[in-house]
Amino acid sequence: MKFRLLGALLAIVIALGGAVILTGYVNGGDARAADGAAFVPSFVVTTEIPAGTPAADLGELVAVKQIPALAAVPGRVSDLADLTGLVSDVALMPGEQLLGSRFIDPASRTVRGGVPVPQGMQAVTVALPAQNVVGGEIVAGDTVGVLISATVDRSGTDLPVTRQVFHKVLVLRVQPGTSVTPGASEADASATSTDPVATLMVTLARSTADVETLVWGQQFGSVWLTLEPEEADETGSRSVDGGVVFP
Repeated sequence: MKFRLLGALLAIVIALGGAVILTGYVNGGDARAADGAAFVPSFVVTTEIPAGTPAADLGELVAVKQIPALAAVPGRVSDLADLTGLVSDVALMPGEQLLGSRFIDPASRTVRGGVPVPQGMQAVTVALPAQNVVGGEIVAGDTVGVLISATVDRSGTDLPVTRQVFHKVLVLRVQPGTSVTPGASEADASATSTDPVATLMVTLARSTADVETLVWGQQFGSVWLTLEPEEADETGSRSVDGGVVFP
């Protein structure tokens, strides 16, 4: 009889312990579920944002929405001020959370970015000193004027001439080039020189005949680019030599 009583008491104790453990697990599950169901604010894209869009223009393209904490992506933007001065590196689609990693310095994107070659045209690259490229301010998508300076034979006399040969040429890509040191040479490493002059690799879209002209100018003269937007006036172009500059 005594053993039966002890067995019954032991069974009751085990049952109570199991109930306590089960209750604790269930309560913990409820807490975990509650944590996952908690909502946090996040900037969400409401209208497609093209690549290269300045962060300053995001105001009407994004909205703050409450999303489940478990769905919040690490690195999401909590304050648009954190993106000041940056641009979107890729296109952002509606429904995406705004991530800081999707925004970069515009100068970085200019180096990496590019514009497709228009149908029927070719891409040609010229390496130019920064002062020949509007101080390095030209970026992919701009249109430029192209000037060539060269010495040409005029009636048996070599004559330096400059002329704007092309207008509103599409810039496909701009990359930093090498740095050259004027006056220095491999034969004389100790040659006195000035500070290095930065060069830029500028890729332009032109027709076959225009590519030939541009390469000739690069090979036998010097090339300069102007920033020439669509509304720029193209009239008044002429060939300029010493007689024009000093009549």
